[in-house]
Amino acid sequence: MVTRTEEEEVNRLENQVENGGGGVWEYLCLVHKLKLRRSDMVLKHGLSILNDSKKRSALGPEEWTLYEQVAVAAMDCQSIDVAKDCIKVLQRKFPGSKRVDSLEPRVYRKPPLYLHKVGGWLRTHHHVQNPCPEPHLWDSHWICCCCRLEAMLLEARGLWSEAENAYSSLLEENPFDQVVHKRRVAMAKAQGNTSAAIDWLNKYLDIFMADHEAWRELAEIYVSLQMYKQAAFCYEELILSQPTVPLYHLAYADVLYTLGGLENLQTAKKYYASTIDLTGGKSTRALFGICLCTSAIGQLTKGRNKEDKESPELQSLSAMALEKDYKQRAPSRLSVLSSTLRSLKI
Repeated sequence: MVTRTEEEEVNRLENQVENGGGGVWEYLCLVHKLKLRRSDMVLKHGLSILNDSKKRSALGPEEWTLYEQVAVAAMDCQSIDVAKDCIKVLQRKFPGSKRVDSLEPRVYRKPPLYLHKVGGWLRTHHHVQNPCPEPHLWDSHWICCCCRLEAMLLEARGLWSEAENAYSSLLEENPFDQVVHKRRVAMAKAQGNTSAAIDWLNKYLDIFMADHEAWRELAEIYVSLQMYKQAAFCYEELILSQPTVPLYHLAYADVLYTLGGLENLQTAKKYYASTIDLTGGKSTRALFGICLCTSAIGQLTKGRNKEDKESPELQSLSAMALEKDYKQRAPSRLSVLSSTLRSLKI
């Protein structure tokens, strides 16, 4: 998950690069490190380096990482010819597999090993001197990467069955290739096959149970399908593994509130409160959540003994915090807020 500081640094570098202030390589490295999707910028500025022989040679071994990065960006921008050129350069440099000899769609009898996106328009004068017929251990990563990129290219061209065959072959050779597993999920979503995306994500999480982003992706798919109990389970896993991330507490509380019922509402209220605690009282959504839960719980416990009813202190503090926040940031909406809180009998 990208922090606000990291996002601000990326935006600063992007503005600097766009205005001709330099720092192109630093920008590309940061985008790659944070796994951000800035494909048009990566394509544009990555090519400015790759098409300049002096800049390209100054990168050393990082030149091949940039080819990969630009290839992925090119596929994302549907610059298929650029992606092909990038992959061909990598294949000439790392020719260790006979399976990687064509960019035309085919059925893979043996799994290609490399797949990654790279984008940019490349000139046709790149040559690799004396490629080593037997790849070194370091080269094996790039051989695998080239095969993966080739399968991604099939996907980018909309050749779904050929891409699926390629990914299946890759996983036969390496069942623990996280990138390939995730590409299958992305491909299912691109085709609108949500049930397949859920299946692939569940299979992925059976192997990589500590992948927080995968749990979050699965939770969001479940929410979009109104499968709230399944989404709640995903958020429980996220909270167990990352208990200090307020976003997960907030999302879990939202799901429980949506499910309804006294027990779920009481638990939702607790997680809205923990969100407020983790954010230092700065989550407006969680403050509203406290008020909504209090109102709903009040309706469900109407007529019960006083012991069954909750103390009004927390909701009063939440209402006061909301009014204070609106006075500072949106004074013109304060009357609307007050009217809403009154309608909730707070």
